[in-house]
Amino acid sequence: MPLRSRLALLTSVAVAVAVAVCAAAAWFIVRDQLRASLDDTLMENRDAPIPGLQGQCWSEAPDVPEDRRLPSFGSVLQIVMASGESCILNGETTVEVSGDDVAVAQRRQPQALHDAEGEDGRTYRVLTYPVQGASPPAAVMVARPLDDVNGPLRSLALILTLVAGAGVVGATGVGVALARAGLRPVDRLTGAVEHIARTEDLNVRIPVEGDDEIARLSRSFNAMTAALASSRALQQRLIADAGHELRTPLTSLRTNIELLARSEETGRPLPEADRRQLLASVTAQLGELGVLIGDLQELSRPERAAGSGRLEVVGLHDVAQRAVARARLRAHGMTLTAALDPWYVRAEPAGLERAVVNLLDNAVKFGATTEDERDRSVEITLAGGVLRIRDHGPGIAADDLPHVFERFWRSPGARSLPGSGLGLSIVARTVRECGGDITLRPADGGGTEAVLALPGAAVPPPETGQPPALPGPPAG
Repeated sequence: MPLRSRLALLTSVAVAVAVAVCAAAAWFIVRDQLRASLDDTLMENRDAPIPGLQGQCWSEAPDVPEDRRLPSFGSVLQIVMASGESCILNGETTVEVSGDDVAVAQRRQPQALHDAEGEDGRTYRVLTYPVQGASPPAAVMVARPLDDVNGPLRSLALILTLVAGAGVVGATGVGVALARAGLRPVDRLTGAVEHIARTEDLNVRIPVEGDDEIARLSRSFNAMTAALASSRALQQRLIADAGHELRTPLTSLRTNIELLARSEETGRPLPEADRRQLLASVTAQLGELGVLIGDLQELSRPERAAGSGRLEVVGLHDVAQRAVARARLRAHGMTLTAALDPWYVRAEPAGLERAVVNLLDNAVKFGATTEDERDRSVEITLAGGVLRIRDHGPGIAADDLPHVFERFWRSPGARSLPGSGLGLSIVARTVRECGGDITLRPADGGGTEAVLALPGAAVPPPETGQPPALPGPPAG
């Protein structure tokens, strides 16, 4: 059954139950009130004079003259003896005598109030009370038919049934209308989902009105489609940029390899110097391809939240020392000086070391472009949890600073230098996972300074037990 039909059905059932309960409660309340009113009437006339009490008593209903009938009730008046025998004083029928009536006649009960059947087939409400000073003991039964109660109750039951039926029918219609109105946003959401599944168009947005659950669902859906569209755009951009970056080294590789193969096929060997240069170029290009593929693999894995369980406490100064040693092997005449104070952080050791190496390689690459030999140096300092790497290269233009951590972005002055434009993206990703901050800014006196701040502590954690909570990243 569709959701709209289920909601309409549930609404109808709920209204039907509520109306039935209210109708039943009203019927029972009216019944009790009518019976209580009849009982009050019988009790109020208990002390009234009884015509014919000293006159003749018949064993069955006689044809009593009009002036002998009970004017206040117009019903039945009987005498009950202690032996259980009864006779009628007034009325058109006799009423069945019960054990309670006999108990009243025998003085074992002060009075009795109950229903009884008459010989005419009608139901009577009977009040029995003792006759004072009667000998032998006797009681009077005053009975009044319940038609005055049952008739209105039957009419009330019919009216309540009709009203309840009309209410249920009306509630069904209202439930259908409310279900359609309430589920209209869900229909729009369903249509949008079906459209996306059919066309893979992630630019669909659902109009949002109000602040209810449906509006929240619509906002969440719009946010989800926006995130998916952004993810697809980033994926397409990554594929396009990776293809563009791979095309150049692959073209160069193919050219060099074809040249070497043609030399072998034609039997005209290349000069040894040219041959060694071609092989060195092929080796370098293969290395660039390996680095590019490794960077792509690093960026393709899901990014962890800061402080995730895979991080461990490591010494940033030790990581930086190893990174400086690796960078010196590729410095090619650059001078690297390091002053590292102890600082312990939570990070993935391999990823953090790679990030520091990328920063150092970036500083070495741009620092080597300066023509002044005195400026061909890189200073590395670690103090108070802040790692600074400063070079004396040409620096970064102010317009380029917002883009330095974007994937495959390279400044116009760096496009002639080796690299894929992924190193700083990996650095920013690693620092985010560690809960830190990374910035690149112009250095005083020229060059560029990379500032890496990670939350940590200057003392190592205890060897046993849980490591102490590390403070947040330092300011600056």
